[in-house]
Amino acid sequence: MKFDNVSIVGVAHVDAPHRIPSEDLDARLSETYRRLGMPARLLESLTGVKARRFWDVQTQPSDAATMAARKVLAAAGVDPARIGALINTSVCRDYVEPSVACFVHANLGLPETCLNFDVANACLGFIDGMHLVGNLIERGQIDFGLIVDGESSRTVVEATLARLSQDACDAQMLRDQLATLTVGSGAAAMILAHTRLAPDGHRFHGGTSLAATEHNRLCRGQLDVGITDTRNLLLHGVGLAQRTWAKAQKDLGWSAESVDLFALHQVSELHTQELARAVGFDLAKAFLIYPELGNVGPASVPIVLSKAIDAERVAPGDHIILGGIGSGLNCTVAGVTW
Repeated sequence: MKFDNVSIVGVAHVDAPHRIPSEDLDARLSETYRRLGMPARLLESLTGVKARRFWDVQTQPSDAATMAARKVLAAAGVDPARIGALINTSVCRDYVEPSVACFVHANLGLPETCLNFDVANACLGFIDGMHLVGNLIERGQIDFGLIVDGESSRTVVEATLARLSQDACDAQMLRDQLATLTVGSGAAAMILAHTRLAPDGHRFHGGTSLAATEHNRLCRGQLDVGITDTRNLLLHGVGLAQRTWAKAQKDLGWSAESVDLFALHQVSELHTQELARAVGFDLAKAFLIYPELGNVGPASVPIVLSKAIDAERVAPGDHIILGGIGSGLNCTVAGVTW
């Protein structure tokens, strides 16, 4: 999927206010660790995640997404009345229905002509939302589009801690559910526009996607529980990423050496290191957020990009890769010229 006329006008993130250290979670599981003969600082030593963040209890995914949307609209100076499509891409939802997007649409006071809906594809949702908005812009159906994402991990982390603290928790249950404790909260938003309307915009070239859906049971999540086969998820996910990157290099005409920043969905230290090794890029080119934010799901990629911009890691003309692996399995690699 390639675009000739789509630009990023702005990207923004909002960090959830409460920092939850991994050592606090480990302390709550100390009796389970002792009973199963596990080390006391298991979570950080296995994953490299030092902390994750929580929203206030009353904060809904739509509230978080709205915060990020208001931030990017203000920073980009775009009149909300010009937004032709709003797509929410979060895994987390306020309700089963209606969509998160309709709450964000109302909160922002977007026009009644603004198309709004949710897209769900695990941790690839935000990049998929970019592609959907990009297609609408490329076809001339809208001039500006807004993609938002608000993730809230408090419920699933608290429920998992309660379950793993019970006497019924055995070593297999701990292995299956420990990865859920790396999940974090955060929000992000991005505005795309037709290039002719964005003289200071940043070219979104589109991306390449491949599927390996025979591995659709390796990572399964519900509101209060996540089950992850971490070993096979890493093995097959990285293999899919290698194949996707090989195709993306041909589609974009780029190589690892020509890329200045890899803005990647990040799960853990091992996952990120293995991805860099398999794809063949210097880890110094990846702006890392997992140590402090954990796995923020589909919000991860835009948060990485937004934080890298704030840290002055991005310069005009830089080649940027947006990429990730989503449970299912699917993989997407997209290109941006800043």
